[in-house]
Amino acid sequence: MNIDRLVFAIAGVFILASVLLSIYHNQNWLWFTGFVGANLFQAAFTGFCPLAKILKAVGVVPGHAFK
Repeated sequence: MNIDRLVFAIAGVFILASVLLSIYHNQNWLWFTGFVGANLFQAAFTGFCPLAKILKAVGVVPGHAFK
């Protein structure tokens, strides 16, 4: 699995987990959902993604989006 797919998978898990936490625990978890969404939005335009940088440093194979 390359960095591109891992970023999407991890972001999806974060979003689903924070929505569930907001339903069953506290509504303030939706701020985390917004943060992840905003980060994905800015990464689409700038090409900079902190998670992609971390995954690249760990040694995951880069894809086409985050080189």
